[in-house]
Amino acid sequence: MRNGVERPDGGDAGLRARAASVIPGGMWGHQRAAALPRGYPQFFVGGDGARVEDADGRHYIDFMCSWGPIILGHRHPAVSEAVRRQLDRGDCLDGPTPHAVELAETLVGMIPHADWALFQKNGSDAMTTCVTLARAGTGRRKVLVARGAYHGAVPWCSPSLLGVTTEDRAHLLHFRYNDVASLEEAARQAGDDLAAIVVSAFRHDLGQAQELPNRDFAAAARAACDRFGAALVVDDVRAGFRLDLGGSWERVGVRPDLAGYSKAIANGQPLAAVTGTERFRDAASRVFTTGSFWYAGAPMAAAVATLAELRRVDAPRVLEAAGLRFRAGLEEQAVRHGFALEITGPPAMPMVLFRDDPEAALGEVFCLEALQRGVYLHHRHNMFLSLAHTPEVIDAALEATEGAFTALRQSRA
Repeated sequence: MRNGVERPDGGDAGLRARAASVIPGGMWGHQRAAALPRGYPQFFVGGDGARVEDADGRHYIDFMCSWGPIILGHRHPAVSEAVRRQLDRGDCLDGPTPHAVELAETLVGMIPHADWALFQKNGSDAMTTCVTLARAGTGRRKVLVARGAYHGAVPWCSPSLLGVTTEDRAHLLHFRYNDVASLEEAARQAGDDLAAIVVSAFRHDLGQAQELPNRDFAAAARAACDRFGAALVVDDVRAGFRLDLGGSWERVGVRPDLAGYSKAIANGQPLAAVTGTERFRDAASRVFTTGSFWYAGAPMAAAVATLAELRRVDAPRVLEAAGLRFRAGLEEQAVRHGFALEITGPPAMPMVLFRDDPEAALGEVFCLEALQRGVYLHHRHNMFLSLAHTPEVIDAALEATEGAFTALRQSRA
């Protein structure tokens, strides 16, 4: 019950109790609220623009954007209408709808390296497809990945080793992100068996300061792939379309052979994509990669509408301005209240950590205080802004974080 109104589903507590008996652990994966400080909701019932509503009827300004997929704002009218139109005619059919061709044409027209596109359902699908295509196109096995990087939740790359065999990762070699010497040594070890170097759009490891790629590192990755005849694969699943509509590594002047996208591509509809160069077209036409729901029409219609809106407003510019406004406000508040923040990563995808807070204890308290004041933040994961985070929304969020800093200072005293 909240505000005297009894919720028929039992609200968040009732849903958690019911889930505990039918869902292992009560919930799974990265949206499992048990991994967050006590007090965060597990279940949500809606979203609109930059705000979400939980199962207890509480509303929050949303700085996770469904952990990345929402880039225009929840329930964006153009996307919702595109989805409705296709659902009225059918979604999962005996083949793809014409939206598949239109979307592929859109991506090839937007992304400089792209000569073709294939579609999947989520980021793990896209990145696994990239690795498979690299191996098929080169006839080699070894794949280089940055230590600690996240590329999905399947055995070859999952951050968990539970249920993963040594054989699943027998051909992975590791390097340190932004470390040219480390990268070149790993490439040397792979030698003539090097199929691919896989790099994130930027280093966004959980709970760590984020690192944008430096130009020397990006150029070294491209040069190593050219030297060994391997594929340069950019994982743009998390950052795609927030930093540059042509691909995130356009910002450092390096183009990949293959790239994976998901999250923001369809503003919350389930979709992923792989784009690639002419060199890998034949492999992409021969490799068997598929899924029962990969051809659904509504998500592709949503993606066409989403990308059109992103281009219309020059989304990366708008998102960066919103992120800088939010960052500046947080930094000013922190200094005034006697705290030191470390805000890293692109402004549109900030990681907000407290200095000298290795266990994120201060971060937990601060985020809980913000939550109680109607702002949903994360203390260890990079956050996300959408086009619905207007200056007015940012300022409203900063009013709440001002209260959160005040409460944090008082609790520390």
